[in-house]
Amino acid sequence: MNEKTKKRYEARAHIIKALAHPTRLFIIDELAKRERCVCELRDMIGADVSTVSRHLTVLREAGVVEDEKRGLQVWYRLKVPCILNFFGCVEDVLKANARQMAAAIRR
Repeated sequence: MNEKTKKRYEARAHIIKALAHPTRLFIIDELAKRERCVCELRDMIGADVSTVSRHLTVLREAGVVEDEKRGLQVWYRLKVPCILNFFGCVEDVLKANARQMAAAIRR
């Protein structure tokens, strides 16, 4: 594998690692509906502001979300809504695995 290809895979892995937490997946689902401030996400998640902010920082640094400061609040939105296509693919894998497991049980 050449260096350029290696860097591309490392960049992909960085984004996938940023997604690899249930709270961050929840945040992305909520931001798919509309932009949210940290306080809204805090209330929905039931965690303190610093924890929610850390999750948002991981997503922002991976390029998945972007933020905008308005007065004292910071608002977040999906930077690339196409990330939801990836989630659809993950759901398809889950369904295929469930079908395979069901078929194995029936045998």
